[in-house]
Amino acid sequence: MTANTSIPTELGTDNIGRLLKQYALPAIIAQTASSLYNMVDSIFIGQGVGPLAISGLAVTFPLMNLSTAFGTLVGAGAATMLSVLLGQKNYKAANKVLGNVVSLNIIIGLLFMAVALVFIDPILYFFGASENTLPYAKEYITIILIGNVVTHLYFGLNAAMRSSGSPKKAMGLTIFTVVFNTILDPLFIFAFDMGIAGAAWATVIAQSLAMFVVLHHFNDKSKPFHFEKGILRLDIRVAKDSLAIGMGPFLMNAAACLVTLFINQQLRQYSGDLGIGAYGICNRFIFMFIMICMGLNQGMQPIAGYNYGARQYSRVREVFWKTARLAMVMTTLCFIFGMFFPKAAVGIFTRDPELTDLAARALRINTLVFPIVGFQMIATNFFQSLGMVKKSVILSLSRQILFLLPLLYALPNWFGADGVWMSFPISDALATLLTIYMLGRLFKKFSQLKDGDSPSILGSQL
Repeated sequence: MTANTSIPTELGTDNIGRLLKQYALPAIIAQTASSLYNMVDSIFIGQGVGPLAISGLAVTFPLMNLSTAFGTLVGAGAATMLSVLLGQKNYKAANKVLGNVVSLNIIIGLLFMAVALVFIDPILYFFGASENTLPYAKEYITIILIGNVVTHLYFGLNAAMRSSGSPKKAMGLTIFTVVFNTILDPLFIFAFDMGIAGAAWATVIAQSLAMFVVLHHFNDKSKPFHFEKGILRLDIRVAKDSLAIGMGPFLMNAAACLVTLFINQQLRQYSGDLGIGAYGICNRFIFMFIMICMGLNQGMQPIAGYNYGARQYSRVREVFWKTARLAMVMTTLCFIFGMFFPKAAVGIFTRDPELTDLAARALRINTLVFPIVGFQMIATNFFQSLGMVKKSVILSLSRQILFLLPLLYALPNWFGADGVWMSFPISDALATLLTIYMLGRLFKKFSQLKDGDSPSILGSQL
């Protein structure tokens, strides 16, 4: 192991606002770029292939959410462990975590790809495909699944890079994938006439190039974390701890898969293939603002995790409130677009008038209480950043399983397709109320602690 001069100990001493800017801004740029990544595919597919292709793309969302769930199971847990280990100055254990990121992502990525490809047709029909949209969905997702291991490795190691003191480089790689994907999309779709398959290949190629850069970064022996002989061997204890911490975001993404599946089935029944396409467009637009909040989460996570490990609770509280306020500003902007400019927002994806009207109405209803969503997202990730897995899991699942799924089942019986859209703001409001209750309990315990005290009271009495 090399000297530890590059370990980011300023996380425990520098001004919180300055640190949040330093760590969150690159993550926000990276996440915004990542959301543009998804939007670019949708825009070129919608404009270059057609409205049914947009619907076919939307059918693949549940499967991609499930793939993301398994990726975050490894990556999010490892990133949190790395931050806490930095606070504890346990660099040997941190290097083991790095090796497990690679091993677990390869194993899980290959297994997921194999199972999904074997059962691809029944899976897509189950997720809402029709005879009209199946060809588009299958053509796109088959290529994405072929590159599944690359995707898992890239995102897992990118999270490790960010948590180990290289947020700007992690950001730069994400921007690179977006720019390269944006160049390849029109080339493959229009110039080479590859249709929806061109968008999929553009994504896989861009992520593959970025993955090689990340691998090169961690092969540098001057880095505090780097590949060395023996670290790729699975450590069961490290893997278990990493997967346990990552269980919150895993369940959140797995729940998103289940919810999206049910949304597609309900929309197919009450609104047809174009209803699924309208959801796909709404999802892509809203996702841009959600990803900004995720960038704020990623910036908060190493700061909160480090200071929690260092028992500096006043700094932990401060970084949460600063991050939550910024997130609510972002989701309020989404609310403004959804309420007042919905047709302009969805118009970048399609020129079809029927699909435009459906998507604009869906966006307006979807974003009705969106200003509070930013707070709920930050609070959920805050529990995860401190290693409080059970609390994070409860908040992750409450909106989607406890509130959203029953509403998706009940409301369309009275309001048709509008009932699907109405389920989102109602579940957001209910989940936020639960979040306020759980966060209040946490901060009540924090108020009993002084910097340097043992955090055992938090785990034992919450």
